[in-house]
Amino acid sequence: MLDQDHFSDAIQPIRLDAFSKFLETGFPTQKWEDWRFTNLSHMKKQPYRIPQHLDKPIAIPDRSNYTMDGVETIVIYNGHYQKELSSNPDGIRVLTGLEYFHEKSGRIETASDNPFDLLNTAFMDSGLSLVIDQNTNVTTPIRILFISSGVDPIIVSPRVYVDINESSSATFIEHHVGDAAAIFQNSSIFISVTENALLNHIRIQSNSESAQHVANLSVNLLRNSQYNFFQFAQGIGLDRSNIRVKLKDEGAQCTLNGLSLSAGNQHLDSQILMDHLAPNCTSFQNFKSILQQNSSGVFNGRVIVRENAQKTNAEQSNKNLILSKQAGMNSNPQMEIYADDVRCAHGSSTGELNKEVLFYLRSRGLDTITARSIMIRGFAAELLDSLKDEGVKHYLTTAFDTWIREKNKK
Repeated sequence: MLDQDHFSDAIQPIRLDAFSKFLETGFPTQKWEDWRFTNLSHMKKQPYRIPQHLDKPIAIPDRSNYTMDGVETIVIYNGHYQKELSSNPDGIRVLTGLEYFHEKSGRIETASDNPFDLLNTAFMDSGLSLVIDQNTNVTTPIRILFISSGVDPIIVSPRVYVDINESSSATFIEHHVGDAAAIFQNSSIFISVTENALLNHIRIQSNSESAQHVANLSVNLLRNSQYNFFQFAQGIGLDRSNIRVKLKDEGAQCTLNGLSLSAGNQHLDSQILMDHLAPNCTSFQNFKSILQQNSSGVFNGRVIVRENAQKTNAEQSNKNLILSKQAGMNSNPQMEIYADDVRCAHGSSTGELNKEVLFYLRSRGLDTITARSIMIRGFAAELLDSLKDEGVKHYLTTAFDTWIREKNKK
């Protein structure tokens, strides 16, 4: 039987090497260019505990608030895979760490220049891998439900590999929830979409406001593959998304969409690197933030078009809606183009609700809160409407409407 101890022995050298490299770099500071607007001082002062493998739920967690119709759910509780609480989806192989480690001949991908992935590598549990073999069309969305719970401050380091093999397709939902008193969730997800394959990936961040999350995402796209990503972030104290996509072979397509909702003292930070390494590839980014009260946000999107990546089509857009004078947004879309036969465009805008439109709606008999709600929904509708799965769209639209009712004040 493949067990936790065998996996620990197999990857111990990898863990030690990662921790040694992390000690060399340390936590990022605001002197680092990509971290200028995100302060980690509170995180570094918190005495986090590492949950042990036996830290399993005393009782089955109440998942009624996280019910999503039409999906198969795999549960990870405080960083550990819970087989007894999870579905066994058709068309997909769910592998624990050692099984996947053996399948990859002892090689597992890491992001050695990312201090938080180094930290994840050093502290990772057995991990989890979702493998879809070639010529397989998985029609039911697969959701990984990351539940964080407990009264002690803890650091959890879930690690997931998703392999979509040739001419296959799937929808993967990454759903972060919980009621932990204080948690630092440092997740790393590695995705490989091979030739002629398709992956739709939805990330939902709805942890408690006492939580802090660094989400590391690395995506490799091969020939004629397609990857569609949608990020919905709300309800967390600090959320940092490190997204790196490599379009490695001709014909690869990538779409990244994001909708962030923040209030109180929340801080939501999206850092994106879209790396065009091959010709005839396309990438589209559309990120929007809605900020209320004292919240703050960051969008730092970087597109690199390498010298041999001719015929690239790359677009990048970041739009932000500020609902209070105290809220703030830092937006920095960037493009580095080293090829001469490309079509590239980027843009950014940050502003308040249009007062003339608001006045018009008020003149039609609507109260201020209702008029504002209509305008806020209009701002986000483009992104929510882009969701293809009706169950996911309904879930996120309901969550969005709930946020408006709770946060949209005069």
